[in-house]
Amino acid sequence: MAFFSKPKYSTVVVKNKKDIPENLYTSCPISGEIIYNKELEKNLMVVPKSGYHFPLKANQRIKSIIDENTFQEYDREMTSIDMLNFEGYKDKLVKDQKKSGMFEAVISGIGKIGEITTSLGVMDFRFQGASMGSVVGEKITRTIERAVEMKCPLVIVTASGGARMQEGILSLMQMAKTSAALAKLNESGLPYISILTNPTYGGVSASFGSLGDIILAEPRALIGFAGKRVIKEGTKEELPDQFQTAEFLLEHGLLDQIVPRNEIRSRLISLLHALYVGKEPFNGKNN
Repeated sequence: MAFFSKPKYSTVVVKNKKDIPENLYTSCPISGEIIYNKELEKNLMVVPKSGYHFPLKANQRIKSIIDENTFQEYDREMTSIDMLNFEGYKDKLVKDQKKSGMFEAVISGIGKIGEITTSLGVMDFRFQGASMGSVVGEKITRTIERAVEMKCPLVIVTASGGARMQEGILSLMQMAKTSAALAKLNESGLPYISILTNPTYGGVSASFGSLGDIILAEPRALIGFAGKRVIKEGTKEELPDQFQTAEFLLEHGLLDQIVPRNEIRSRLISLLHALYVGKEPFNGKNN
């Protein structure tokens, strides 16, 4: 008889797929690692071993960076209308509102980060690909203006596929509108920290996304104006493998830092304390 024998492995036979709960686990696109969704959510949708960053809902993002019980949302019920009678747009708006529980693709408000009152806007890719239409542009502009009014820092977290084609030129106007508001913020001497997440494209990257005093990005985030395939077809040139990744842009000077998601809150606290001169919390009066 052999001293060593090949061990027998048990197999699991699934007789009825309906017995398996849906949305139980997720596979990492980089390593193939299987991670239970509850554990993934606890880790802010970041795969522990590979560090891959899945999209994070806007409300979860806010909870992860704002001091507990300090966030006050503004302009919650602002919603887009079908100004151009674009076929199917109304239905898509209703569908995304039900799916996301949001009225539009950005949540904005006031909260404290490390006890510093901050005007905050966070985009959510689940809603129309976080495309920038007139309402998104208006909410971002109000978020900027609120920082000027309250004399507090501004933090915006981006995620977007670009301009919202269903609103035509009204969407493109938001680039100039948000940039003009940021110019006034700059005149006030107040700091603006932009956090670019995957993906940030089009009009968002070409306006307020790239105008921060400090620009941070999450690892491997894709950032650009047009997509890599469109640029390649237009230029007829071979592009680097890492083209438009956060790592590529950091190397070429567009970004200041790449920060893993679970370190963003602590990094924001450090930056806000370094950049913001008037550290006293806003008292409700314009000084």
